[in-house]
Amino acid sequence: MTPLTQTTVNLSLIPPGQRVRVVNIPDEGRASHRLSHLGIVRGAQITIVQDNGSSLLIAVGATRLALARGLAHTIRVALEEEQQ
Repeated sequence: MTPLTQTTVNLSLIPPGQRVRVVNIPDEGRASHRLSHLGIVRGAQITIVQDNGSSLLIAVGATRLALARGLAHTIRVALEEEQQ
């Protein structure tokens, strides 16, 4: 579980290969509603698969999704530590 004191950053700043946990998605109407239907909700674990400069390819569970960089920039995440 992510401690409440852990620093959060915008999803758009995370490098490929990093695993993160969603901390906050601003309520922006249709975009946040669509993200929730795709499994991108508070507490969801996301892995950055690829960053091509204009969009991010992410993994949410077994699903791969492309997110525009502008939308990814609105999602706040915390880095996940590797569990051994």
